[in-house]
Amino acid sequence: QSHYVACMATILSQMDKDHYSTYIQAFPSRPELMDFLMETFILFKDLIGKTVYPGDWVVMNMVQNREFLRAINQFATTLTEMFLSDSNFELQLWNNYFHLAVAFLTQDSLQLENFSPAKRNSILAKYGDMRATIGASIRDMWYSLGQRKIEFIPGMVGPILEMTLVPELELRRSTIPIFFDMMLCEHRLTGSFSRFEDEILRRLDSEVEGGRGDEQYMQLFRSILLSCCQSHPELAKPGEDFVKLVSELLERLLDYRAVMNDENKTYSMSCTVNLLNFYKEIDRQAMYIRYLYKLKDLHISYENYTEGAYTLLLHARLLTWSEESNAAPVPGPHSPHLHTQRQLKEALYNQIIEYFDQGKMWEEAIHICKELAEQYESHVFDYEMLSDILQREAKFYEKILKVLRPSPDYFAVGYYGQGFPTFLRNKVFIYRGKEYERREDFEMRLLSPFPNAEKLKSTSPPGQDITDSPGQYIQCFTVQPAEEAKVRLKGRSIPEQITNFYKANHVQRFSYSRPFKRGPNDPDNEFANMWIERTTFRTAYPLPGILRWFVVTSTETIIISPLQNAIETMMKTNEKIMSEINRHQNDPSLPINPLSMLLNGIVDPAVMGGFAKYEKAFFQEPYMQEHPEDAVNIEKLKDLIAWQIPMLAEGIRIHGQKVTEDLRPFHERMEQCFEQLRAKVESQYGVREMMFFEDRRSGRPRSIAWVPDWDRLSHAGARQSPHSTEAPPTPKPAPRPSESEDHRNERRENRSSSIFGPRRQDPRQSVSELPELKDEKWRLSCNMSESSLSSDGKQPPPSQAAAGAQPRAAGSSSPSPTGFGGRVKSASKLPPLPRKFSPAVYETFLEQSDA
Repeated sequence: QSHYVACMATILSQMDKDHYSTYIQAFPSRPELMDFLMETFILFKDLIGKTVYPGDWVVMNMVQNREFLRAINQFATTLTEMFLSDSNFELQLWNNYFHLAVAFLTQDSLQLENFSPAKRNSILAKYGDMRATIGASIRDMWYSLGQRKIEFIPGMVGPILEMTLVPELELRRSTIPIFFDMMLCEHRLTGSFSRFEDEILRRLDSEVEGGRGDEQYMQLFRSILLSCCQSHPELAKPGEDFVKLVSELLERLLDYRAVMNDENKTYSMSCTVNLLNFYKEIDRQAMYIRYLYKLKDLHISYENYTEGAYTLLLHARLLTWSEESNAAPVPGPHSPHLHTQRQLKEALYNQIIEYFDQGKMWEEAIHICKELAEQYESHVFDYEMLSDILQREAKFYEKILKVLRPSPDYFAVGYYGQGFPTFLRNKVFIYRGKEYERREDFEMRLLSPFPNAEKLKSTSPPGQDITDSPGQYIQCFTVQPAEEAKVRLKGRSIPEQITNFYKANHVQRFSYSRPFKRGPNDPDNEFANMWIERTTFRTAYPLPGILRWFVVTSTETIIISPLQNAIETMMKTNEKIMSEINRHQNDPSLPINPLSMLLNGIVDPAVMGGFAKYEKAFFQEPYMQEHPEDAVNIEKLKDLIAWQIPMLAEGIRIHGQKVTEDLRPFHERMEQCFEQLRAKVESQYGVREMMFFEDRRSGRPRSIAWVPDWDRLSHAGARQSPHSTEAPPTPKPAPRPSESEDHRNERRENRSSSIFGPRRQDPRQSVSELPELKDEKWRLSCNMSESSLSSDGKQPPPSQAAAGAQPRAAGSSSPSPTGFGGRVKSASKLPPLPRKFSPAVYETFLEQSDA
């Protein structure tokens, strides 16, 4: 074939303009001439595409291209002279010419920027840049079409785009205006240029991904088209919107291409999300789905099964449970057999369930199972599939309670400096770490794509000298998820395995606390001037999601006073005690060491000291006089200290049951310390008794429930002060429920009951000698107040109910302002509770005695 091409090039080199003219005129008819030109265009395009000579045979390639260029230009003259008029126009012939000319221009042997400078200069000196010559010819041929241009839209958009993407400045400047001519032509005929827009967006995606296009092209495209649109008022606004759209797409495509071939695919995932979000915004569903599956494949290759499931779920949500056919093509080996949207959605849901299972996101898998079960049960009546999906769902519930599932760590990462790509530059992201991943390992993985980046040691936002510098600076620190209020879980005793999931998942707000000192330094009490600067980050989407990280969209910084910091510390300590107690009550086989360390660190005077430090810092008269606005918060802190006592009592009771004989002296020492601590706290801040929950149906052990409710703290002083004489609002007697309501209440009581702890006869009594809770259970109706219960559990007459609704200064079963369920009592010591009386009658008796 090379000999044939060499012979043909030799013949063509012997022909001049007159030879071509004589040869063309020798054809007896126009159809025969048209057939000749069609075959010649196809032959030339085929020879150009095959690259007959090796790449290093530069002279042979250039000789062949020179002769082909002369022939193409001669035949172009024939087209304009004989096949352009309305009566003689041949669409296919012109179409073949344009495709041949673009193929000639874009062939590898003419891309001079790929050669060495010496070879490039040699070619330019002897042959010139043939791309500019053929580009000018294509431009002139296009403008000569006149009203026929509309017939080449959108077919010629792709070839023209391919030509303009060639990295030659003058060629781009001369050919990019063709796009505006296409827009103008379609707009004048149809009132819009939607066909042109759709085609150029679709072809840009494949061309840039294939390696064509750069920053210079984006700038030229924007400036040239904007200039052209401004000269035509009817295209000024739509043209400006189109240019903005293409510029945004080019920016995302160039970022995607820059990281697509990196070994670390982390950033290619982010660029993929940017692209699919873009296509979703402009309603290009086929392209959107295409990038969804690219993202899914990336996630699965890195074993990010949770993120892969969320990605597939985006496609599944676009489908309906119907027999309609699938509109967009779906990648995958099974897609040809999934003809309807119902079939495809069912297949996607099963794959999503599998990914959620592998990612230990069983709560999410259960939601998908429920939706499938609804379809099998109520729509397609496939009971065999219903049985299978219900069994899978049951296994997920079992895994939630029995399989260890560590909570992920979250990291804030800032990329500062002009050396980063645009999608990272001077932005902060929140990353979701992998299981058991240390921050050191995460940072190493983070820095691997940027070996020249410098790690910032400070957690404060950098200054302008860093953000505007040409270098790369990375900042990384751990953040805590700011748990959103879960109304469904509020005020309930729920296993820790369930609540822990919601603490670390479906989170969009994350906080970072930085301590600092303000005011005079007190070496004996660091709490007095320990302030906290807390920065809260809000991400664009909740984590986890279709990425392991999302960009921070807003930040908020607040300053927390030492008193507020003390309240938060006490709150967290109480939650930790409560969590540890519930863990041991739910699983008696747990080791006792963590509980021992936790309790001893609080009750042992040699270890603790928080109470005394708080009292010295905030409870002294000078502080309260200087800060009258802190009165409510001071009472809140006192209440938290008081509530810690019944929790410690329960923890020490459990510890006494599980402690081994060799650790018995340690336990007895801890009991002694606790009794001293309890006597001190109860005398100063009052007595608190916890509320416990017990599930009779399942036999689950009792557990503590506490829900922080800080909105009610404005009344803390009146209800918590041990010396307060102000009574709470008088409750109204509950109306008598109907018989059906009684039945429902009875069933509800059979499911769970609220149990108050026993009233201690002696505050210094050993914890191990306290009576068992089951001996003094007081069952409360869900629809009746405590003051309206008589000793036999029935509703008293109106007079008795009114008497029982008197103020309760000595004790109250209403929830604490800090959120604990249980009883708040006076700090004064009370006589033991007679078991034959109900608590309401006894409280009324005390109130009347005091009066």
